[in-house]
Amino acid sequence: MNSQSRDAPFIITAELPADLAKWATSLRTAHFPAERNYLKAHVTLFHALPPSCEGEIKTALSAMAAANSPVPGRLEGIMPLGRGTALRLSSPTMIDIWRELADRFHGLLTPQDEHRPRLHVTIQNKVSPAESKFLQAELSPLFEVRDFRFAGLSLHIYRGGPWEFVRTYQFRGSSK
Repeated sequence: MNSQSRDAPFIITAELPADLAKWATSLRTAHFPAERNYLKAHVTLFHALPPSCEGEIKTALSAMAAANSPVPGRLEGIMPLGRGTALRLSSPTMIDIWRELADRFHGLLTPQDEHRPRLHVTIQNKVSPAESKFLQAELSPLFEVRDFRFAGLSLHIYRGGPWEFVRTYQFRGSSK
């Protein structure tokens, strides 16, 4: 393993159901600057867990998948990001899962990962504020609130641009 591989942090995402992921990815493809768009739609829970914790991360995600059935979520609306646009999501159960993982990795989290995430899917980023406001105005009247279930948790390695997929841990347990 080279030093770049050893130093690459882990990212944990919440897995959207296939139909919602496909739709959100199509919005991302249409509105995200092409030169920066090398990821599918995703919901990031943790941005940078240390690579030294790989075994513990995998153990924790496996336990979460075994303990939870698909997690209820809600697509609530359009979220302004200043220089971008996102789909705003809510899920008290996913926040509970985040909190449990954050407690487990306390002391190893970056400042960004220590704070409760605002669940969202970024569909546009690093554009002018005017461009983001235009998209928000265009999408808002077409938007419909919708319930869904997160399918699991996925683990990735950050490689500076595209992420390296490691594994998805499908929710398969009983509800809390």
